[in-house]
Amino acid sequence: MKKVLNSGKFVLLGCFLLFLSCKSTTERTPSILEVVDTRSFIPKEEIITFCSEYQIDSHSIYCWKNHWLIYANPHAINKLKEAIEEQYPDSEINLYEKPFYCFSREEHCNDKPVRSWDHVIMTANLVEDEAMQQAYMEYHRTQFEKWPEVAKGFCNADFQQVLVFRNGRQLMLVISIPKGKSLEELNPKTVEHNPRVEEWNAIMNNYQEGLADAPNGSTWITFEKITEE
Repeated sequence: MKKVLNSGKFVLLGCFLLFLSCKSTTERTPSILEVVDTRSFIPKEEIITFCSEYQIDSHSIYCWKNHWLIYANPHAINKLKEAIEEQYPDSEINLYEKPFYCFSREEHCNDKPVRSWDHVIMTANLVEDEAMQQAYMEYHRTQFEKWPEVAKGFCNADFQQVLVFRNGRQLMLVISIPKGKSLEELNPKTVEHNPRVEEWNAIMNNYQEGLADAPNGSTWITFEKITEE
């Protein structure tokens, strides 16, 4: 169930945390609900059944250690949040309602997206320093203007959509790729003949760190999509 992307090997992921208004995209974008099972008593089957009661498919459920993640329609997510708070009052519940960054293949690559996608969902923290957080967000506010090579890298890698959410210091990154492909296969294409992306990655790595329960030396953690047995 565990899968970790080391920040040294996949430092590119820092470049995803870019600021954009996303007004049109967020209207049709799923939200994320994170349930941290602090007492480790919620079985997978119970989460699946609970979500199905709110018309949320099991393919929308992800997990890492004791972190459950549901990526679904905002209306369903809000209803589910209320129910989970009542059912599991000892759990830590975090809502990531709207992304602050949206990359769209159709909009930024002028290319029609493929019909079927797989989603790769990851999480990391911003560093605790508030001044650095502000500098980080400001740095990204002008990314499309000053660092257009980043979006070009996403286009080259056949990314269909990239969304970044934030709740406090914690970030959630959703990378949508053609179904059947893997991020490990596509990710290197973002930096091919694109040294500015490597430069951007090195800068962004200074602003991110792993969660408190992440393995030592790791920054980005990848959630695994659960399967019904």
